[in-house]
Amino acid sequence: MTVESIIAQGVSKALAALYGAEVPAASIVPQQTRKEFEGNLTVVVFPYLKASRKAPEATATEIGEWLVANEPAVSRFNVVKGFLNISVDPAFWLSMIHSIAADPEFGIRKAGPDSDLVMVEYSSPNTNKPLHLGHVRNNLLGYSLACILAANGHKVVKTNIVNDRGIHICKSMLAWQKWGDGATPESTGKKGDHLIGDFYVAFDKHYRQEVKELMEKGMTEDQAKAEAPLMLEAREMLRKWEAGDPEVRELWKTMNGWVYKGFDETYRRLGVDFDKIYYESDTYLEGKDLVLGGIEKGIMYRKEDGSVWADLTGDGLDHKLLLRADGTSVYMTQDIGTAKLRYQDYPIDKMIYVVGNEQNYHFQVLSLLLDRLGFKWGKDLTHFSYGMVELPEGKMKSREGTVVDADDLLDKMVDDAREMSADRFSDMPAEEAAEVARMVGLGALKYFLLKVDPKKNMLFNPKESIDFNGNTGPFLQYTYARIQSVIRKAGGIDMSATPDAVPNEKESTLIQKVADFPGVVAEAGRTYSPALIANYCYDLAKEYNQFYHDYSILREEDASVRSLRLLLSAVVARTLKTGVGLLGMEMPERM
Repeated sequence: MTVESIIAQGVSKALAALYGAEVPAASIVPQQTRKEFEGNLTVVVFPYLKASRKAPEATATEIGEWLVANEPAVSRFNVVKGFLNISVDPAFWLSMIHSIAADPEFGIRKAGPDSDLVMVEYSSPNTNKPLHLGHVRNNLLGYSLACILAANGHKVVKTNIVNDRGIHICKSMLAWQKWGDGATPESTGKKGDHLIGDFYVAFDKHYRQEVKELMEKGMTEDQAKAEAPLMLEAREMLRKWEAGDPEVRELWKTMNGWVYKGFDETYRRLGVDFDKIYYESDTYLEGKDLVLGGIEKGIMYRKEDGSVWADLTGDGLDHKLLLRADGTSVYMTQDIGTAKLRYQDYPIDKMIYVVGNEQNYHFQVLSLLLDRLGFKWGKDLTHFSYGMVELPEGKMKSREGTVVDADDLLDKMVDDAREMSADRFSDMPAEEAAEVARMVGLGALKYFLLKVDPKKNMLFNPKESIDFNGNTGPFLQYTYARIQSVIRKAGGIDMSATPDAVPNEKESTLIQKVADFPGVVAEAGRTYSPALIANYCYDLAKEYNQFYHDYSILREEDASVRSLRLLLSAVVARTLKTGVGLLGMEMPERM
């Protein structure tokens, strides 16, 4: 039981004993006392004045006196107007640290047989180019959200939908046929996704030249774009793909296979994974069938040109195109088909789509359509909408010159970590130093991207993220490594130890901070916010470093005090490791 719940129950009992008021403990929410006042937790008494029929100060004083007399966890109190500031007895904090230390899963709730199943979709790449910086934020947010939901006792399925069909895919395929000269990842030494991305860029370059030449001959820009020979060839290739042409389909499978292998390598480096991957080439036909069935049910309607629409004006939206006049599907159709397959595969209770905020309208529409089509979770699907991320201008150049390539970014982060930490790693074997540099570089990236409210746009500065001071991943990793060094010098730590030294004020504050962890995990799960976990870990690390600066651990002469401080250090380290693990970060044992 948390200290907050103990105090809430105590206040509830006090109100009943003093004023005959029945106030549920669940409605009483003690807050951490502001630093300028004495105390650990504060209860606002204004809601109880009607029951007490007394002034705020008198009411708070009576409740405080009752708690001191009847609740062992409360040692003293003070009153500031209508705010009751409660000091928790140090002996309570001692029992709390023993309890926390004995629980290796502290802060984490395991899923049970009756737990809800939550599906989280993230990544959603196209197979015509490599992953970029936007995908990095998407993958890190999605993976972290899945970890946080699992830590809150949900069953979680991580999914990915790959956009592996359409005109953009045919552009890369056509360019490879024309200018590839049989190039493969093996023959070029390039990752498959980068190789295909190069051909997508090549198509665009030649296509723009054709459009320019046609416009010089008198065509309008729209005419030139539609009549350019390359675009006509790409559309013919798409038609053949739709018709199942064996040669086109075989080339499509081969080139997509190169891309998937490249994606898998980037996912592995990022430390993200999926339980199930869906492909648009498998789902779009399912979506078409559902849409056509929706016409018979009166959910959708067909226009004279053959296109199929949904009328959403009754819900404050507009008319939404679902099938074009030529029968081809749009993204919405694919998402409907994917939803059907997922519902067949899993007993979904909650569906969360991790997609940027430019798609807010899309998911409003999808939610309505799925609900109309009978998917029980459709109306309550969640669009985890997040802002865009950019780098300071001039910091990095991508291969294409327009977007920041994910692999380039990962390479740079690790290189920067190795360069900035050369002195710290000088006494390590080369292999260990390289591994620590990898952890630090990727930890810096993950923490910096996840510490910001997901809804906000953000600027990512690689150099700033690797600073070993301040609100950064390396600062947390260094704090953890520092504690591990102390424990090694002490000869190890017995987590079942029960030192009896009464914690001083600083130690009590640190224990309280650790004790807050389960509540932070729960709130992060409720609000879908990895940033809450990130900033809690920073506050905990900062609090520990102040404690480390003010008090001796290994040189403490009182054996019981020394044992308490070692145990407290070990608990902080474990909590930090668990916390950043929910962000997908790793902790090096030494730095």
